[in-house]
This record gives sequence, structure tokens and C-alpha cells, in this order.
Amino acid sequence: MKQLLLLYNTRSGRGHIDRCREALVTLFGTYGYRVEPQLLDFSRNPFDGVAAPPDLVVVAGGDGTVNYVVNCMMQCGLDLELGILPAGTANDFARALGMDKDPLKAARQIATGEVERIDCGRVNDLCFVNIFSFGLFTTTSQRTPDERKHQLGKLAYLLEGIKEIRRMHDIPLHIKADGRELDFHALIALIFNGETAGGFHLARRSSVQDGLFDVVLLEKQGFLASCWAMVRYLLGGKPRSVRQLRAATLEIDSPIAEPTDVDGQCGARFPLSIHCMKGALRIRCARNVSHD
Repeated sequence: MKQLLLLYNTRSGRGHIDRCREALVTLFGTYGYRVEPQLLDFSRNPFDGVAAPPDLVVVAGGDGTVNYVVNCMMQCGLDLELGILPAGTANDFARALGMDKDPLKAARQIATGEVERIDCGRVNDLCFVNIFSFGLFTTTSQRTPDERKHQLGKLAYLLEGIKEIRRMHDIPLHIKADGRELDFHALIALIFNGETAGGFHLARRSSVQDGLFDVVLLEKQGFLASCWAMVRYLLGGKPRSVRQLRAATLEIDSPIAEPTDVDGQCGARFPLSIHCMKGALRIRCARNVSHD
């Protein structure tokens, strides 16, 4: 039988994945997999000491969980076949892959799906699967308690984000994007490999298979002007204070030691060297789903 390593995080989402774990083992078993369930321990690399790599690694959790597993895999120099079960709060990366919101239906998509090469981002020495960001609201996920995420879902991010408004400030940046240079005073900087952040569709042309990042920069203006620009952009408008770029490599520096975020986890420090690694991940995706 084929070997499947099921890495799951019971702190993601509302802990639903723990309740359907046995059903997942049974389902994958019907497709010829011998399943080894393993609760993720974020203090150790799950691939350390693995004698024989599994045929398939299925990650059950949110974007932060997928981020952790991908970074552990890269640290070990492994190129394993992955499957993603959406079991977090927003599940932005799983959405970009076309995975069903229901873990059991997503498991069936994985078992019957096709392996595709999917892009992965790297900033300094950290990988990210969906988004690297900094500025207003971007580190909200890090500060939102897991218990509140379980109780309120996406609303927990919104409530935590409201607290950040009083700390709103501009971030002076010098950016090189595929050799093009610009200076920009940003309120928010979003570098997308995926398409959405917290469920909001912000990267309008993004694809996880095009070898490019979609970059969204919001210029710092007055409080009301900045808020209105954000609302207009979310509603599909094109406010002048929003700058959009597409690039495979970015070099970003700032005199401010601004905290950053990778897929909802603590990110890299400035200066930033950001590269899109085209097709770096082998992911089993649902059949006949476009990722453009």
C-alpha cells in the first residue's frame, strides 16, 4: 500500500479536524493508502528522522499550518507530494487550489486528484505559500488568540484589526521589482502568491502557477482618505493611492524595523529579499480546476 502521512493541527479552525480524523483515515484507506496520523508539534520538524519518505503528505490546518510544514520540508531538502485539507479560519491557500471547504470532500479531491506544480514564495530564509505582508492590519492574525478565532471565525480578525487603527503610520520603502526601482510611503504592503487574504479577494490577477507575485501597496494618506481608498479597492475600484505591481523578485528596504507576516505567522526582518519559486511545490489538486 501507498504511505500517507497525515499532519493535522487541532488548534486550527474550531478543532473540527480532530473529530473527523478517523473518517479521513478510512476514506484514504479506500483509495489504497496506509495512513499515519500525526498531531503537529510546532517545536520539532515532522520530517526529522524519517527513514522512508511517504508517498503523500496531507496537511490539515490553516495557512499557518501549511506554511510550517512547507518550511520544515524545505529545510530537509525534500520535494514531497502534498495535499491540503482546509481546516483553519480563512484557508486562503486551499481556496486558491480549488479545494472544497469540507475536509472530507477535500480529502476525496486529493485522493482522486492530479499532481500540479505550484509556486512558492521565499522572503530571506522563510517560505510562504499565500501572502507576505506588513503594515496596517497585516499582523492581526498573529495577535488574534486561537480561542477567539474558534469562537468568532473571520470576525475575530476584524475585531482585532480595529485596535490597530490608532497605531496607523506610514512606512517609507525603497523597492526594486524585477530591476525597476521606486520609493513609496506605504500604509499596507501585500505580496501575494495566492489570491485572497482573510477571505478578501485582493490580488485580482494572481495565479499560483504564473511564477509572479501580485503586489498591492496602499499609500499613506489621512485617516479618512486611507479608509475610503481601502473600501473602494475592496469594492473593485481603482483608487490612486493603491499601487499594483507584478514581479518575480523584489528587494525592499526601509529605515523602520516594521514587523512582517508570512501566512499569519511572524515574518522576516528588513531588508527583504523576496523571490517567487515557480513550481517549487508538488501539490495534489482537484481535477479540472483552474488556478489562474
